[in-house]
Amino acid sequence: MQIEILKLLYKSYKEKLLFGRYIYTKSIEPLLENLPSIFKVDSIAKSVRGEKIYSITIGKGEKKVLMWSQMHGNESTTTKALFDIFNILSDSNTFTDTILNNCTLKIIPILNPDGAVAYTRFTANGIDLNRDAQDLSQPESLVLRKYFDAFKPDFCFNLHDQRTIFSAGKTNNPATVSFLSPAQDESCSLTQSRTVAMEIIAEMNNVLQKQIPNQVGIYSDAFNINCVGDTFQSHNVPTILFEAGHYKNDYPREKTREYIFQSLLTALKYIAENSTSGNNYEPYFDIPKNEKCFYDVIIRNAKVKIKRGIKVVDIGFLYQERLKGDSIEFVPKIENISNLSEYYGHKEINANKNRVLSVNSNELKMGHENDFVLINNSKISLIIK
Repeated sequence: MQIEILKLLYKSYKEKLLFGRYIYTKSIEPLLENLPSIFKVDSIAKSVRGEKIYSITIGKGEKKVLMWSQMHGNESTTTKALFDIFNILSDSNTFTDTILNNCTLKIIPILNPDGAVAYTRFTANGIDLNRDAQDLSQPESLVLRKYFDAFKPDFCFNLHDQRTIFSAGKTNNPATVSFLSPAQDESCSLTQSRTVAMEIIAEMNNVLQKQIPNQVGIYSDAFNINCVGDTFQSHNVPTILFEAGHYKNDYPREKTREYIFQSLLTALKYIAENSTSGNNYEPYFDIPKNEKCFYDVIIRNAKVKIKRGIKVVDIGFLYQERLKGDSIEFVPKIENISNLSEYYGHKEINANKNRVLSVNSNELKMGHENDFVLINNSKISLIIK
């Protein structure tokens, strides 16, 4: 698929009413109400706290694709990309006609609405839905499993966000998008369903490498039958994990959103046009594995007081995401004070062996939150602008 066409489609169909990280049910309900009649919108269940869980069905083809987003309530990038996809599917064009004539799509845009409104990974009961595939202890887990059993999909797309700590291999390249064909047994066998998912991932990676070279990763495939992807894969349904990650200075995840949109469109078009036998899976193994090589901010060569006196070390900060009103604040928290030469910072500051203190001239300590630091008595901001 031509890159310039994909870029143009995203620019034309991006849903402008959705922006940033805080997306919850009230954000999407006006958009669901305005979808054209080719979309079938249903309220299919309620969450623990009575929030509606919606599904959208579109298409008339034999190949059935089930997708769900915001299983973790604070992972919203893929939800935004879904509404961009809905916008393009609303128009009749070469891409949409091919997809909708060959595929039927069933999509749950926010599976965990309680987690979404509270901006947390978990349900209102404190349960991680992606560890509840066997117990099915939550109404949200039950509705997804109900739809899986009733719809009998040929493909599943499990849509997530991942943390800024991940790199594509042991490099200074952030894992802007990551994929996984989940294992379906302890030995991570190359089963038919896994190789089909790998083939589709390889196609998406081919598109992304032309725009974000060396910024695509493969998520860990350690088998866990309690995870939804592993469970669905164990039922011989090709399942793909999508992980929206970090792009330089893109904490609202708007640039990553574009790459998820492109990936979804590429995958759907490939499924619509091909038999997806799994024979072309080998390029999947050219994609590097995710590694944890990043901090959000590293202050290099910082002179700080530690237990054994004043030393020159590095200071690693990770942003804590906090809901304030209707937006997310990113609060810098000290996670590591040591030699971080094997790590990278999305932002790096060189203290040049000068003293580094809090803005109140106190010593920096693990676990402390600091919007600003003093480097040689100069005030330096760590806040995202």
